[in-house]
Amino acid sequence: MIQIVADTTCGLPRDLLKQKGIPCVPQVVSFGDQSFHDDELETAAFLKMLKASAALPKTAAPEPALYNPIFMGAQKRGESLIVLAPSSKISGTVRSAQTAALEFPGLDIRIIDTLTVSCDLGSLVILADDMAKAGKAADEIEKEIMEMIPRGRLYFVVDTLEYLAKGGRIGGAKALLGELIQIKPILALNNGQIEAYEQQRTRNRSLARLVEIVEEQWPKSLGSNLSVVQVAAEGEAYKLAAELKSRMNVPEVPVYELPPAITVHSGPKAMGVGFFV
Repeated sequence: MIQIVADTTCGLPRDLLKQKGIPCVPQVVSFGDQSFHDDELETAAFLKMLKASAALPKTAAPEPALYNPIFMGAQKRGESLIVLAPSSKISGTVRSAQTAALEFPGLDIRIIDTLTVSCDLGSLVILADDMAKAGKAADEIEKEIMEMIPRGRLYFVVDTLEYLAKGGRIGGAKALLGELIQIKPILALNNGQIEAYEQQRTRNRSLARLVEIVEEQWPKSLGSNLSVVQVAAEGEAYKLAAELKSRMNVPEVPVYELPPAITVHSGPKAMGVGFFV
């Protein structure tokens, strides 16, 4: 049997993870000298803390010790493990999982740097778990995930670049800061890093452009795993998901929520769309 392991940057709802039996390791968010695991923070309360904080909170990867109970349980059950981690270029989660795995030298632990985050990472977690429950071997699951990674596309709109700039997660978009006073940028995750993709003059136009981008790149095949992600923009997100569902003619477009560890950098009202080509 194969156990898939996630972390909170995948954005999958806690109830869904619990239902599927997928262990999920939390990221760390620190306000000054007070630290929290981000699965302890409800969105509304966290956003209130974020807006009230004079300094941007710091985020950190899960402590390696958080993986130990999961790895120990798998060892007792004779299971292999596949850890699907967010991009190592924006998170230290891969390194934390690798450190934890050193304590279990005889255990089959596959740690995959997915080079993505958020809803695309969530799609990979669900795909891997479905394959594991279908009886696929660890080698087959790992191969499928590795083939999916370069096919991933993730685009998102932030209401302000303030949080990304302060947190040092903005990558190639830094050059836009001087001219983006009234412009709503579209950012993309490219090879595991956040980069500027386009800029639009209004939020409505940037959200409409997300739909156009999906249409332009849509593979018109099964397995695209189209999904929407949001924080403090639920109404807009469900409207976007409904439009994508209709235009792309897919049976479902799930809407996920950005966890606190990502919201620290994106800010409130961030929205995104992820899929695989």
